Amino acid sequence: GWCPLSPTGAQTTQLLVEPPWTPAVLWDRVTLTCQGSGTAGATTWYKDGQRWEQEVRDKFTVTESGTYTCDRPGRGNSTPVRVLNDWLVLQVPARALLEGDTATLRCRS
Repeated sequence: GWCPLSPTGAQTTQLLVEPPWTPAVLWDRVTLTCQGSGTAGATTWYKDGQRWEQEVRDKFTVTESGTYTCDRPGRGNSTPVRVLNDWLVLQVPARALLEGDTATLRCRS
């Protein structure tokens, strides 16, 4: 399912990643969804800190590695999501983890 990378209930833009693991890997066919109040279709995407004109939708499948953020009017930028194309990656669930939580780690290649 979808997993927000911002704390639940936060009044900011949220960038959701599917599948819900971080860092995301390009070979998983990663889908990013930008959520936040405001006008539908008013999402601005950034890749590696630069405005990214290739996507004007609220949801898309990533085809390039990089660090992505999105912006919704009046809500600010989301937490960044890294999408890697590395051959060996250690992943954790894409959710807020607190000290003492039990978490599943995945070593993928």
